[in-house]
Formats: sequence, structure tokens, C-alpha cells
Amino acid sequence: MERRHFIATCSAACGMLGLNLPAQARIMRSFPRSILTNSDGQPLRAASLEPGVNYVFQWPYPATPCFLLDLGQKVAGRKDIRTADGRRYDWPGGVGRRQSVVAYSAICSHKLTHPTRDISFIAYRADATPHNARARVIHCCSEHSQFDPAAGAQVLEGPAPQPLAAIVLEYSAERDELAAVATLGADVFDRFFSSFGFRLALEHGGDRAMQPVGERTRVVPMAEFCRQQVRC
Repeated sequence: MERRHFIATCSAACGMLGLNLPAQARIMRSFPRSILTNSDGQPLRAASLEPGVNYVFQWPYPATPCFLLDLGQKVAGRKDIRTADGRRYDWPGGVGRRQSVVAYSAICSHKLTHPTRDISFIAYRADATPHNARARVIHCCSEHSQFDPAAGAQVLEGPAPQPLAAIVLEYSAERDELAAVATLGADVFDRFFSSFGFRLALEHGGDRAMQPVGERTRVVPMAEFCRQQVRC
């Protein structure tokens, strides 16, 4: 019965945006479903997210970090987003009571920059900085690619060839809970594991880095996830 209360963003995309299912199926990848939890291992309440704060969770693999963001206002869907190879898809927008919560792969689509336990060169910036006039963007400091989290993480500036892959979230309105179920867009997981496989194997213990993360995955603030955040 509870499953019927879940609103999958893929379903929302079909109904709200008039999605073309055959085209969408080619660019949405389903993975084992994982409930997003808090630091105590209990299901995370979407209302507990602080707007503008970077949150990180690992999905669909222990080695692949994702951003979870509450943008503080309703986030509408976007049509006709394109990958580097020209494939098109529709992004359904935010979930949660205010439809303000979004999630993306935290692996830059350019040179695979990503948050680690030691340092992060990529993060959401709620405010402009002396070196960057744009606010409310995901900014990769490696070569200054910038992505719009309110528009399906489309590229605003820099050398990134395509948007960050979106994480499809199921939302339970009854329980105010979130679960990750799929990626939408061109993920870079294969290239990521090819590039960093040796380090990831050391960090996660052999091939565990490439195994499904499990039924639950913990959400933590970026400040707790990594020791240093590079500002740019």
C-alpha cells in the first residue's frame, strides 16, 4: 500500500512534461532502490534539509557520490535537455512538499572531479563569490564548469560537455521520505571506474566500490563528508 504513496520522478516526468517514453528509456538507468537516511540510519525527512546546504550521499555504488540539495523554492521540470552525444531527455524537477529537493551525481562530466573524504573541488554555491558572479550553481573549481541545479544541472559555463546526471528520487508524501531509484541523463560511471579504479578499490575494499550500495544510504552534510572544500 505504501508504495502507492510514492511519487516517482520518472512518473512525474511522463505526466507533467508529456515525456516520450521510448526516447527516455534509452537514457534512464535503473539501479537497486536505496532509502536515503540520516546520520542515525533512520529514513531522512525531506523537510529536515536546510536550503542551500550541500548534502552528499553515495549511490548507486559506495564509490559514487551524489549531491542532495534543497533549493528553497519550487523547481519546475525542464524539457529537451541534451547529452554530449545529442540524446535528449526531459527532467521532471524537484520533489518534496515544496518540490524544492533535487539530486545529482557529484562527478563532474568534464574531468570526473568529485568529492572525496580529503577534499572537494566541486560543490553547490548558494552565493556569488569575488571570483564568480553566479549564485545558486554547482561549481567545479578544477576548470570552472558551472551547472544549474534548478534546470537539470545543464551547463552554464566552462568546458563540461554535458549536464551532471540527475538522480531520480521517489518521494513519499505520507512519510516525507526519499529514495534513489535511477539516473537520468548520461552518467559517467564507466569512465569514473576506469580512471580511479585502483584508488577506489583501496578505499572501499576490492570490488565493493562497484557493488550496489544497498537498501539504505546515508546522507551527510558536505562539511562532514570531506575535510576540505575548495572555494572558487
